[in-house]
Formats: sequence, C-alpha cells, structure tokens
Amino acid sequence: MTKNYDLSLVIPVYNEQDNLRKLMQEIDSALEPLNIPYEVVFVDDGSKDASLSVLNEISKTYQAARYISFEENRGQSAAFCAGFDEALAPRVATMDADLQNDPADLPAMLALYNEGYDMVIGWRMKRKDVWIKRVGSKIANAIRNKLTKESVKDTGCSLKIMRTEMVRSIPRFNGMHRFLPTLMKMRGASVSEIKVNHRPRHQGESKYGTLDRAMAGGYDLLGVRWLQSRHFSYSVKERSGEKDNL
Repeated sequence: MTKNYDLSLVIPVYNEQDNLRKLMQEIDSALEPLNIPYEVVFVDDGSKDASLSVLNEISKTYQAARYISFEENRGQSAAFCAGFDEALAPRVATMDADLQNDPADLPAMLALYNEGYDMVIGWRMKRKDVWIKRVGSKIANAIRNKLTKESVKDTGCSLKIMRTEMVRSIPRFNGMHRFLPTLMKMRGASVSEIKVNHRPRHQGESKYGTLDRAMAGGYDLLGVRWLQSRHFSYSVKERSGEKDNL
C-alpha cells in the first residue's frame, strides 16, 4: 500500500560510501522532530565503490529510506530525475550525498515553502570549498544570471525544495540540475531563497573539476537561453460543457 508522504528527499549517490551512514543519521535527526511522514530516495548513479552495499544496509535500518541503482553512471541530472519519478510526496527536496549540504537546514526551508512558494533554494553564503571552486562558481553564477535574466544568488546549491508535479514537467537534459530555478519559473513557479549552512567535504573527493563544470555549463546555458526565447504559456477561457453544468 502506498504511503501518504509529506516530503520526498532525493539524493544522487556516486562513490560516497564513507558519507552515507552519517548523512542518513543527520537527515533522521533533522526531520523526525517535525512529525511529518517523509521518505529518503537514494539514487545510486553506478557507483564503483561500496555505496550500493551501504544503501542496502541503510534501507534495512531506516524505514524511511529506500534506493534505486543505475546499471551504469548516467550523471547527476539523470539521478535527480529518476528520484523525482520515484518520489511519492507532493513536494520533493534535493541535496548532495557528500555532507556539504546540512540536513539541519531542511526545517527552515520547509517553513518558508509552506508560506506558499513552489520552490525554495538554498543560498550557500559562506562556502567551504577551495578558492578556485568558489571563484569559478561566482563567475558562472553571474554569467548564468545575466544570460537567463535571473537574480538567483546560488543556483548551484543542491539543497532545494520543489513542487513534485511541477519539477517532473520541466525539460530534461544533461546539466539541467544547474538551471532548476529558471526551468521551474518557466513552468510558473514562485521561487524564494534562504541562507543555508555549507560544510567542508567529510570524506571522499569531488566528482567534477572546475574546467569540466565550465565547459558543460556554458554549452547548457546556450540551450536554456534558447528554451527561454521560445517558451510560451496559455490560459483556457472556456471548455465545452462548462456552462451547461452551471
């Protein structure tokens, strides 16, 4: 029987075996006091380490946790989308598996979401990454905002909460996770930002280099700008039979 969850937390996983147990403990500590039914959907993106084995253990230990696993590595965007498709709650939260996002921020984000927004974005005001990553992110964010006519302070932060049915309907492509605020706004979403904690990586190594991000992000940005320029919306004035039912 399908449970009536209030929140689905989607977490892509790629070679994070040493972080997953602690992450689940922190999620449990952050969400249990809220007394809401929630689930945690881990998406193993073809990990080469023991991540899948750890996820199997976590799913048996925590009733709220479950996972799916890809046959091969498909990338973060694909993992997020698979999680969105699996989600059973009307709202979905996202975060990374490397413990740099802090689950303790979720209650405040949920409170802001409940004020009537369709999307709440985390803003890592004090990032704990190496300097070249911080500088590269600021430059990329500024260029992204300029070309997409946005004002989002930190579109790269994975800590987000969104309306599930809305995020399922946005265009899907490799790299789309970097443009979620813009893509959600194209669907009519109301978006708000909130300051969140950011921590140094606990264990393991970053999966993406600065140059890799810049090259992929620039290519994707042109595609998103094209989508914006060709985007349309409509509203229905009347449907047949409506007046007859009055």
